Amino acid sequence: MKHHALSLFAGAGGLDIGVDSCNFKTRCSVELDPHCVSTLRRNSRGKTVWRVDARALDALRVANCLDLQPGQLALLYGGPPCQPFSQIGKQRGVSDPNGQLVFEMVRFAATLRPSAVMIEQVPRFFDAQFSPSATMRDVLTERFDAIGYDTNTKVLNAVHFGVPQRRQRAFVVCVPRGQRYEFPIPQLMSTVTVGEVISDLPAATLPAGSPSVPNHIDVTPDRDRQRISYVPEGAWLSRVDVQAPPDIVQRLTRKDTTKYRRVHRNQPSITLRCGEVPYHPTENRYLTPREAARIQGFPDRHVFAGPIRRRTGTVRDLDQHRQVANAVPPPLATAVASSVQDALCLS
Repeated sequence: MKHHALSLFAGAGGLDIGVDSCNFKTRCSVELDPHCVSTLRRNSRGKTVWRVDARALDALRVANCLDLQPGQLALLYGGPPCQPFSQIGKQRGVSDPNGQLVFEMVRFAATLRPSAVMIEQVPRFFDAQFSPSATMRDVLTERFDAIGYDTNTKVLNAVHFGVPQRRQRAFVVCVPRGQRYEFPIPQLMSTVTVGEVISDLPAATLPAGSPSVPNHIDVTPDRDRQRISYVPEGAWLSRVDVQAPPDIVQRLTRKDTTKYRRVHRNQPSITLRCGEVPYHPTENRYLTPREAARIQGFPDRHVFAGPIRRRTGTVRDLDQHRQVANAVPPPLATAVASSVQDALCLS
């Protein structure tokens, strides 16, 4: 028997895939971004998907709509927006209204009384200041303690869980007071590389074509193809030993180590980020959304909806590359969800 789960701030579904691969069944996913919602619905397989701001939801009415009785929810989980705490964001923390969204997880837990709560965030979240005397970790721990939960926190690196990407993520797992819980143990013996997960893909399709593998579309502008042609595999355009003329390097500085960068076939990728799509190891083009999704650990059956943004273009909501980059790698989500399942003895 699968145990009921509820997903808040679901994004494009990375956490959902990991949770549902364990002994949980996500009954409903809540997300506000329209393109993410389209992605979730396209891959829902019968799951309810609501496009709504979690702050507008009454937790008891949610339970009633899903026909969940008190104590029936095994896992409440979600990845509240990380931009207020992200290294590449404005780092406004709790002064940004989105910086307070993590406390919606406490509000829902207080009403629904799940057997466990799982939250994903960026590592900087833990030490971000909530007040002059307390960090976000301190305050979150206090608020869960007030409703009867012990809080466990840890930063995990996706590369240690079969993901070909160096990606650190902060996890919070809350269990009823006195319940024992341990995070999954990192697997350090082998590392999956970029080449291992993308080398079997066919040639990328141009926007006017129909890709044989979903989302495997190349939108690289000609000017960017020219710029990246100067960059060796695993390097970046502004690196001191890259011999590129000034009109190619333009305003990039030596600190711009993630811009116009090639990933290396024989290494894990750098962390995928919003707005900065790495380049293919050997071809003069961006990674396609599908290649990025494989680097995150998404199965090919998970299809992303919405536009694909060129570097010089704009998209109001989350385009395919940013949906992928914002997501929790499903294998990492699986590892944490499995540890929750083991702690709760949910067989």
